Amino acid sequence: MVFNKWTSAIVGPNDAIEIPRNSRKTDWEVELGVVIGKGGRYISESDALEHVAGYCVINDVSEREFQLELGGTWDKGKGCDTFGPLGPWLVTRDEIADPHQLDLWLEVDGKRYQNGNTRTMIFQIPKIVSYLSQFMSLQPGDVISTGTPPGVGLGIKPEPVYLRAGQHIRLGISGLGEQNQRTVDAD
Repeated sequence: MVFNKWTSAIVGPNDAIEIPRNSRKTDWEVELGVVIGKGGRYISESDALEHVAGYCVINDVSEREFQLELGGTWDKGKGCDTFGPLGPWLVTRDEIADPHQLDLWLEVDGKRYQNGNTRTMIFQIPKIVSYLSQFMSLQPGDVISTGTPPGVGLGIKPEPVYLRAGQHIRLGISGLGEQNQRTVDAD
């Protein structure tokens, strides 16, 4: 599945996340971000890592009702304002021995919901970069989210758990830093 986040989704690692008007199912997703350093298209898997500048932490915030129940594409549930906190910094490719061996986790109000490792990603980074470059030119500064481990609110049993205003989200990836966000109602 490929979807876009709009530039208005991008915020800092410690900025507030706005719960959109009429949202009932805003969810969290800790993900490894891959930042493109050298543009290109039709990139081979064997050359893909040469196009990566480095890595960062992403909270791929998603509104599940907008995404899954209102028809059309996933973009409207993924690209809301503030739904793409990045950082706290870009860690260059040479500083990470193996991006497919990084622990990642996420907590809401001190409760750990996600605890995983990038080794369980469905597709590894060279495959993702190569695949996307078949459909678009990748540009320096583009950021690719790679997917999330189990533990998103939608998947909580017996009843899904979603974000509401006034909560604290803390997430991180080993070697890449930590994010801290508060949830607020959108104006």
